[in-house]
Amino acid sequence: MYDCSHDVGSSQGSTRIPGRHRRRRRTIHRLAHNEPVNDLALLLTSEGRALLDEVRGTAPADELAVATRLRRDHPAELVSAALGQARLRQRAAAKFAATDAERMFFTPNGVEQSTRTTVAAYRAERFKELGVTSVADLCCGIGGDAIALARAGIRVLAVDRDPLTAAVARANAEALGLDELIEVREADVTEVDTAGYDAVFVDPARRGGRGRIFDPEAYSPPLSWAVGAARTAARAALKIAPGIPHEAVPAEAEAEWISDGGDVKEAVLWFGTGAPGAVRATLLPGPRTLLGRGLPDPRVRPVGRYLYEPDGAVIRAHLVAEVAEDLDGGLIDPTIAYVTADEPRPTGYASAYEITDQLPFNVKKLKALLREREVGTLTVKKRGSAVEPEELRKKVKPQGPHCATVFLTRVAGAPTMLVGQPL
Repeated sequence: MYDCSHDVGSSQGSTRIPGRHRRRRRTIHRLAHNEPVNDLALLLTSEGRALLDEVRGTAPADELAVATRLRRDHPAELVSAALGQARLRQRAAAKFAATDAERMFFTPNGVEQSTRTTVAAYRAERFKELGVTSVADLCCGIGGDAIALARAGIRVLAVDRDPLTAAVARANAEALGLDELIEVREADVTEVDTAGYDAVFVDPARRGGRGRIFDPEAYSPPLSWAVGAARTAARAALKIAPGIPHEAVPAEAEAEWISDGGDVKEAVLWFGTGAPGAVRATLLPGPRTLLGRGLPDPRVRPVGRYLYEPDGAVIRAHLVAEVAEDLDGGLIDPTIAYVTADEPRPTGYASAYEITDQLPFNVKKLKALLREREVGTLTVKKRGSAVEPEELRKKVKPQGPHCATVFLTRVAGAPTMLVGQPL
């Protein structure tokens, strides 16, 4: 059996102790860190739901006073559960729509690990475009992906082995009125028959007792098992860490790296799309998708008037060459993913800057330049430099009404500072 608990995605529960039989018993759940053990069932009662409405939006500084007042009329266990859930809902609003977060149920790991709604919705639309009408969501977590799939009109079997996680996923499907499309099953994903579904979606665990797991075969379940499950379906998607080595991608899979608001969120291996070996970078919101064209590494050239910083998904997908070709540009260094060009061109796959100054790395010269330009707001970016941005900012002490961006990088192997403005 596999443990799918991980830091990005879903939870599949703790490992069963060998030789010990599993007994049915009343399940007690811990819903928040540093809180007493609380039963999710309490929050699903009419009293619990009313209390959740009452504590909605409670500020952390007010929790003690609110708890003291509410415990006069409600069980202490229920008050603690409600306040803990209110805190989790506030945190979840960063990933889910506020109107959804206010109705959903969360665990601390569930908030941290859930797929962001924008990413889940994009993936659900891809499934829909592929003609998928039903998906077996393996390692479903608290149900973020299942919710997005159901809202796209897709029937979902959501599977997780952890009792609390499955209970929360079920409660969320009901809270959002999607329980007719989402069946939640508490089971080991390796024992689930997915033959009756158009597609399989697998989100293996990528965190262990010592932190993040970088070896795909150390995922739980391993990437090889997930690939095997994908091959049994007409369509499939495997959510994996964005740092996966390209050589670990199966030849028959399409690999996609996804960013949201400039932050790389995940990589996905797609099966059955009709594009084996394809590589793409997708940027949200949008979506804007850059397809790989199999280009060689870009040429290295002197720094021009414009500098382009490719999105992280583009870099992870190894598609910097495609951006450079579209911009008629080249790299400033063979090991640095900054593209330079002489003419400005619009692109949705990189941030553009106009470069005004190129200096060898020298803090005193930079400080003098910024003082001369009256720069008080300084954005520091780095790639290929060991200097920390905040450390540099303290040393140059920017003052004045103007803004500038400085890039700490290498140009043709030499430590360099490029100063400019965003376009």
